[in-house]
Amino acid sequence: TVCIIKYLFSKIIMVICMLIYFLIFLCKIIENAIGTLRLIVVANGKKMLGAILNFIVSIIWVFTAGIVIVNINQDLLKIFFFCLGSGIGSYIGSCIENKLALGNNLFLCIIDKDDLSIIDKLRDIGYGITTVPGYGKDNEKYVMLIYASRKHKIKLINDINSFTSNSMIISENASNIYGGYTNL
Repeated sequence: TVCIIKYLFSKIIMVICMLIYFLIFLCKIIENAIGTLRLIVVANGKKMLGAILNFIVSIIWVFTAGIVIVNINQDLLKIFFFCLGSGIGSYIGSCIENKLALGNNLFLCIIDKDDLSIIDKLRDIGYGITTVPGYGKDNEKYVMLIYASRKHKIKLINDINSFTSNSMIISENASNIYGGYTNL
């Protein structure tokens, strides 16, 4: 019976260690996913939400670091799961942010002078557009400046490509807007 008790005790210890590794891993995924979102939220001017997210990140970090530091020299797997969770959490946070598509972009669309009808077509759909004449290597061009939500990025690109196949589209992060026309 002593052998059975020792065997059961060793299995219980092993299950507890596995649960600790899983907890470390899961906490780091959550912490880094929230931390990644926090950076993007703050970059988009949402400071209060960023502060709340940072508070949550701090609580999770203190909890997780406390678990990892206890007997760290005897259990190096804690470090491994801590780091693995950090990397995966950062990736997941980036994926979540891409799905949320927070913020706005300024789209620069360079078109040939012959494609000027696209401007009115895009305005009819609801885009606010400012145009600037320009010159390319071989001919006159127009640069359309379009301010739109990142959520509409794919739709805008598809709309432009449905009217012309000769455009060059560049997207830049835009943080603030004062005045002007924005419908989408």
